[in-house]
Amino acid sequence: MIHVYAQSLPDVKVRNSNYKLDSIQNRKDYGKYFDFKKPGIRLSNNPGYNPGAVTVGLDLDEFINMFRFKRNRSLEALQKRLVEQEEDKYIDHRFSKPFVRKITKLQSPELENFMRIYRPTYQLCQMYNDLELGYYIEKCYDQYKINRADK
Repeated sequence: MIHVYAQSLPDVKVRNSNYKLDSIQNRKDYGKYFDFKKPGIRLSNNPGYNPGAVTVGLDLDEFINMFRFKRNRSLEALQKRLVEQEEDKYIDHRFSKPFVRKITKLQSPELENFMRIYRPTYQLCQMYNDLELGYYIEKCYDQYKINRADK
């Protein structure tokens, strides 16, 4: 048996799930990767790096990183994955079970099946307000009932 004093344990912070706060925190945590740009020839940002006003200081790190192909591909893949995850969370936030259930009156497991088949795209969720998204769900549900009757 291990004895641990409660005072020596690390603090635990509990917060409710909020899409916007989660997204902001995710952007802060992974800001370096969200803002990743392919390395290229750039001027140095270090003011002490450019001695004299005649020469222009190149950023040698950027120049070296241009030839680190595997690293660049990995960082681009991570950036793409992070953006896709954020978009999926946005869709889940807008196209939620309670919202779809309210409109269609479907219950599990039929609700999950409907949501999987008629999941909207990120662009569609961005473009539609709640009323238009509700109308989209209603039309998809009409199609779902027709397809279910045909089977």
